[in-house]
Amino acid sequence: MSAPDGPVGTERSLGQLVSTATSEMSALVHDEIALAKAQLRQDVKRGAVGGAAFAAAGAVLIFSLPMLSFALAYGIETWSGWNLAICFVLSFAANVLVAGLLALIGVIFAKKAKKGRGPQKAAASAKETAAVLGNVKPHPRAVSPAGAVVDRVGEKAPAVARSSS
Repeated sequence: MSAPDGPVGTERSLGQLVSTATSEMSALVHDEIALAKAQLRQDVKRGAVGGAAFAAAGAVLIFSLPMLSFALAYGIETWSGWNLAICFVLSFAANVLVAGLLALIGVIFAKKAKKGRGPQKAAASAKETAAVLGNVKPHPRAVSPAGAVVDRVGEKAPAVARSSS
């Protein structure tokens, strides 16, 4: 709750109460929008990481194949004595495996970005807030036959004159 606008102990007018409620609702809406933007930024960042992983997979596959293939193939041939063609196929398979792992990382991050429901969460929160505020009703107070208002504890409070306008 916010502090009263006037000095302590004075009651605020209906206009002041409406003004305070309006400004607080405005602040709440601005905060909800800021939350949605922050959550959207996080989802975009995850998508960018996934895209970067896919780009890295492509770059590794393109730039490393010639160099790694030759080095690995000749290394396998030296170590095992197998035919050089088989060594080149094994070298290619190793490069494809590395690119596949990078692509898998990209898929995982892309799915996380797709599942991120930041703006939907903020919108649901705003709708929930609006629903709660829409269902607010004044506290019912019983009026005794003597004209005094009876509060929750059962004590009599002075009757307040109400305007018909």
